[in-house]
Amino acid sequence: MALNRKLMLLAVSCAFASVATAGTVRDTGDSVYKPTGKGWGELDLDAQTHAQKAATLKAQRTANLTLQSGPVMTAPKNVYYIWYGANWDAASKNVLTNAGQNIGGSPYFNINSTYYDHAGTHVQNVVTYAGTATDNGSLGTQLSDVNIQTIVSNAIGSGALPSDTNGIYFVMTDKNTTATSGFCTQYCGWHTNATIGGKDIKYSFVGNPETQCPAGCGASTPSPNNTPGADAMASIFAHELEEATTDPDGNAWYALSNGMENGDKCAWNFGTTSTASNGAKYNQTFGTMKYLIQQNWTLLPAQACAQHYP
Repeated sequence: MALNRKLMLLAVSCAFASVATAGTVRDTGDSVYKPTGKGWGELDLDAQTHAQKAATLKAQRTANLTLQSGPVMTAPKNVYYIWYGANWDAASKNVLTNAGQNIGGSPYFNINSTYYDHAGTHVQNVVTYAGTATDNGSLGTQLSDVNIQTIVSNAIGSGALPSDTNGIYFVMTDKNTTATSGFCTQYCGWHTNATIGGKDIKYSFVGNPETQCPAGCGASTPSPNNTPGADAMASIFAHELEEATTDPDGNAWYALSNGMENGDKCAWNFGTTSTASNGAKYNQTFGTMKYLIQQNWTLLPAQACAQHYP
């Protein structure tokens, strides 16, 4: 699959930031971009005039990611899964659960420790798999962005999951569920934030491409754990987790020149791979399981895609 096509699809895994529908980026020579949460970016109409920003932007276009005005999730993070849909199998859940349980503390997630907030505090390489909830499909199989926020809100409001400002809530959808704002055509997943119960809650949609778009959002065939949908979702999950960490509200670490966040910069770039016994390619081991996970953008020793830090 062509790199540009793959970037258009998964990056939006995210850029996770506002839930605006991804679309054609309006571009001029001096455009100021902000993340959309779905990969690329949209013009920041609240920014200073182009005349005021032009000189600075021309210099920053080669500076990759820069820290803007917003917060960074430097403290230990809690991951919550919401299993959405009635067609989940135990093996697929196990693959994703293992990733959530073991990505924290890994050399891979340690890439995010190169990022810092305005006080100079660096992101801690601590991620806890803190809880799950199940929704067997209360809002059907065609989910709007508003529906996805409602699923998160319902899980918190019902007490199935706690209300946690250090948490990131992942709506993991089964293979029969899609997101109508562009799953498979404009993104594979995304992240954003919203005020839920009076708190700033970070959450993400992670789509299951097993039957809907294995060529567009799937990572490899065969897949490392013989669960093609879940194996692909593990990479999307990692993408969204790292972006929600470094750019939780869509106004922290991103590239002014195009709105890309750290996961977007390395979408579908896997680096050096090994071959599993079933012939599948993999590049990360979390716990006892192998995964093919996209690289992440490190700030140190220089800005670039990397499989681990240091």
